[in-house]
Amino acid sequence: MSKNKYLIPLVLVTSLFFLWGFAYGLLDVLNKHFQETLNVTKSRSTLLQGAYFGAYFLIALPAGLFMNKYGYKKGIILGLFLYAAGAFLFYPAAEQSSFNFFLLALFILASGLACLETAANPYVTVLGEPATSESRLNLSQCFNGVGSFLGPIIAAYLFFGGEKGSSNLDSVKMIYPIIGVVVLIIAGLFIRTPLPEIKEDEMVSSVILVKKPLFSHSNFTNGFITQFFYVAAQVGIAALFINYCTESGLGISDAKASKLISAGLVLFTAGRFVGTALMRVIAPNKLLTIYAFINIFLCAIVVSNSHWLSVYALLAVFFFESIMFPTIFALGVKDLGHHTKKGSSFIIMSIVGGAIMPYVMGILAEKYSTATSYSVPLFCFIIVAWYGWKGYVVKGGNNESVKVEFKH
Repeated sequence: MSKNKYLIPLVLVTSLFFLWGFAYGLLDVLNKHFQETLNVTKSRSTLLQGAYFGAYFLIALPAGLFMNKYGYKKGIILGLFLYAAGAFLFYPAAEQSSFNFFLLALFILASGLACLETAANPYVTVLGEPATSESRLNLSQCFNGVGSFLGPIIAAYLFFGGEKGSSNLDSVKMIYPIIGVVVLIIAGLFIRTPLPEIKEDEMVSSVILVKKPLFSHSNFTNGFITQFFYVAAQVGIAALFINYCTESGLGISDAKASKLISAGLVLFTAGRFVGTALMRVIAPNKLLTIYAFINIFLCAIVVSNSHWLSVYALLAVFFFESIMFPTIFALGVKDLGHHTKKGSSFIIMSIVGGAIMPYVMGILAEKYSTATSYSVPLFCFIIVAWYGWKGYVVKGGNNESVKVEFKH
């Protein structure tokens, strides 16, 4: 970072990445837990992902408009209050054992996360030099990974009671209100801490790019499409991970599968740290392309259903997908100038891929096999490889950032 004044805001905003990572880490284990405690089918249980990522699609653009008017800080505070409200609603939903009530609570919680992601992701990219925006966002996203792997570890014991299993919702009543309290405390910190409001239109790579309409930025439009498919792959891979393991014929229990997905998310987190370091010597778009091709190969092994080899391949996918979301995001909003908040909203909206594709995978799993359903993320990684190869190119600018003065 070029300015020390950005350090404290970056640290505080990075804590948000942990919060939504933890919420997401609980989600995939909750999916399997509800299949058993509420007697819902695989395809119906993926409506949890539908509610979660559907909220991103519906809320991201209003959140961006809100921040355009009121700034990043108020957008973050709004997101934290919605997050807490949704978490508290899990208690009455568990009391009534209502899957539909859970969907509502999760939608409100995820609406808060949509506000946080719409604010935090672009905010981190502009808290420093444009040339290092990709690595800076990857570093912050590392803590998203930490939250993501802690979630399933805790959920394995809370929701499945260790190896013995659990058939009630008492653990859900406990964990989500605690999360709500923690989120409110963090909201209080944000209210009391001053955050610099960055003017994104001061740093672009050419004057021409400043004047371009949002959808004329090819790196943005291609990034919007690619993020849809990437999130579809990431969410689908995790959503049916436990089903894949327990149906592999290897005698893997729900609790053990939950621990395996935690191991996968440890690899995911490690991949973010390793990827951030590698970006010092390898261009972010090139690293994105290499990782995408590796995951295409690994997904083919998963589809082949070759027992432990396929399970290990599935775990390895987590490592190589780790850098994809932040890298696609940073490349997509690069050089958007005053369009940054709005462009961020649209890219966050593309997360709706995580609501659609898991349902498609659930249908394929029920009709054919869970292994067959993993052909969906295989296809998605092909799109990611294309974006890293040439879809990310910023057309109309140059490679060096220059300061542009504006007269209002």
